[in-house]
Amino acid sequence: MDQSTFDKIYEVVKQIPYGQVATYGQIAAIAGNKRWARVVGYALHVNPDPDTIPCYRVVNKEGKVSDAFAFGGGNRQIELLRAEGVTIVNGYVDMEHYQWERPVY
Repeated sequence: MDQSTFDKIYEVVKQIPYGQVATYGQIAAIAGNKRWARVVGYALHVNPDPDTIPCYRVVNKEGKVSDAFAFGGGNRQIELLRAEGVTIVNGYVDMEHYQWERPVY
C-alpha cells in the first residue's frame, strides 16, 4: 500500500468521536475499500502522529482491544478508552453501545 492509502485511513480514524470506537473493517470501508481491514491494522501500527490520530479507538469486529497495541500494549489501549468513558469488560468493548455509527458512502 502506498502512503496515500494510509493517509485516507488516518483521515477516517481522526473522525472517530471521543468516547466511541470503530472496527478495522468499518475504517476500511469508509476509507474506500472494505477489504483493507488488514491494511488499516498496518497503517495504525505505524501511526506517525498518535496525538492526532486516535488509533486506540479502533477495535476488531467483536469489540476486542488489541493485545499488541502499538503504543504500549493492550492495557494502554484499555486505559485510553476508559479515560474517554468507554466500558471494557474482559478486553471487549460493548459495540452496541460504543460503536461509531458513521454511515459509509
